[in-house]
Amino acid sequence: MRSKWRLLALLLALPLSSAAASLKVRLQPSVTKTTVEMPLETYVAAALAGEASVLRSGEALKAMAVAARTYAIYYRGRHAAEGYDLCGTTHCQRLDLGAVTTRIEAAVEATLGELLWYRGKPAFACYSRNCGGVTEDAGAVWPALAAPYLKSHPDPYCTPSVWQWSANSIDLVKALRNSKLQTPPEIRQIDVAQRTASGRARVLILSGAGTPIRISANSFRFAIGRELGWNLVRSDRFEVQGLVFQGTGEGHGVGLCQRGADQMGIEGRGYREILAFSYPGTVTGLTGRGLSWNRLAGETIALMTTRPDSDRAVLDLAQRELRAVTERTNLASPARIEIRLYPDVETFRNATGEPGSVAAFTTGNRIQMQPLATPRPTLRHELLHVLVETQARAGMPLWFRDGLVGYLEGSGGAHRVAELVNRYGEGAVLGWLKTGLPSEVTNARATAATTKSK
Repeated sequence: MRSKWRLLALLLALPLSSAAASLKVRLQPSVTKTTVEMPLETYVAAALAGEASVLRSGEALKAMAVAARTYAIYYRGRHAAEGYDLCGTTHCQRLDLGAVTTRIEAAVEATLGELLWYRGKPAFACYSRNCGGVTEDAGAVWPALAAPYLKSHPDPYCTPSVWQWSANSIDLVKALRNSKLQTPPEIRQIDVAQRTASGRARVLILSGAGTPIRISANSFRFAIGRELGWNLVRSDRFEVQGLVFQGTGEGHGVGLCQRGADQMGIEGRGYREILAFSYPGTVTGLTGRGLSWNRLAGETIALMTTRPDSDRAVLDLAQRELRAVTERTNLASPARIEIRLYPDVETFRNATGEPGSVAAFTTGNRIQMQPLATPRPTLRHELLHVLVETQARAGMPLWFRDGLVGYLEGSGGAHRVAELVNRYGEGAVLGWLKTGLPSEVTNARATAATTKSK
């Protein structure tokens, strides 16, 4: 059992996450080959910062959290041949680790572990900035990824963005050649030869010097975007006269439209309703069948359970254990603690990404547990983590926080903290959670690590 930090703290200590609940990510594949390992929920927060920070509606941001999380699970291992799961660019999802806000953290925590499911499997939860008023059929963009929940349909909530671009032949030819696409040596005219059911360009004809060339409109847009910038040909929903493009929308238009989702949220629709509209026929929940959660409220602890009658005793036990650990440590309890008790091991694994060998884990003031025959030791352990993690100042090292929990519960593996208690006293050591470790302790730790490495 191992406590996990709040999202912001996780961003500062990515390598400490468990392999089962983490993703291997290469943030900038074209710049560096450095791969970092981050918890799934940290990844989701970074994806929201990179892909959806402009959303005004909190419910739309929650919908995007579910979509981004599902997209990551769907495509986990996409770059397995290169030694990592996902990249941090728009090829997978653009990540911005430094722009995660408390608002984004709240959206991630509010949807913790929730995925979008179709027939018991994670859905292909793609999304775009602005669908132009009509979403696209996935089969028109990626034939192998056609799905019943990704059919073209009108989106009355989307206010189409309008754009225009006047191209020149030299830039066009260079961009297409750099993407290994066929092109005339000079382009004077572009015509739309075929459109999709949603009205987007499917096939273009490039005319000029030499024989006219037929080319996929989607391939054309990606070539221009990679070479000249994504703000030029912003979607395939366009008309073209000569080399002048006039269009609406941004992105491929498949799945959730961020502009439409934002408007739905502003009009009072919840994130589940937004997802149901964007991906009709899918189910949002912690497992493919979804779960019906009941909230049992105690004095300080709220227990989220699918079996309120049989699990009420766990809430009572948790309240007693909380009183015991606060008296033992003299650490203040947060005003609200949530325990989410899953009905079975399989559901716990699906929702959290943790292996069945992990009985529970803690993030901030939220504990997630699988059902246990004897929950008392686990509850005490995780509640101690809650007290320590919510009291610890930013940057407090993991060895000290985890060691302090081990010392307080009397388990092994806390020898270093026990030595500090013997030398400085328990009250002083507990006080360091708020004030930080004394320089003599951090210096001694650093010296010991350096000596060991030699």
